[in-house]
Amino acid sequence: MPAKHVFKTGVKWSGSKRGSLSSDGKLNIGVAPPPQFNGEKGYWSPEDLLLSSVNSCIMMTFLYYAEKKGIDLAGYESEIEGVLEKVDNHLMFSEISIKPRISLKSPDQADKAGRLMLFCEKNCFISNSLKSRIEIVPEIKGAAG
Repeated sequence: MPAKHVFKTGVKWSGSKRGSLSSDGKLNIGVAPPPQFNGEKGYWSPEDLLLSSVNSCIMMTFLYYAEKKGIDLAGYESEIEGVLEKVDNHLMFSEISIKPRISLKSPDQADKAGRLMLFCEKNCFISNSLKSRIEIVPEIKGAAG
């Protein structure tokens, strides 16, 4: 795999405070400010997208390494919460908390999955690109044999 990758997206204003995100070969995503900043309900906001990027990167990193380590997953779901506040006169996400719920086919892989989640916390390139304090609090359950 090359050491450098380039990704491109576009945004186009569509009136009022709305826009449309685009990327070649992908569906467009309608975006607007969140209601807290006088935006319209029903649109993805930059805040939603940033948190979703972190959440999905943690999941993709976990899925990649779980497959390599032979962890048999039965399910993966995750919620993320970010605290947006003023820090040094700038709005930023000061804290991000990710709560993955991982179901395993075998309970004897729970420790292995927990160690892997700690590895993912340190190796997700999206979360590594942020200044925010990021905490992952996994819930790992193994199916009874």
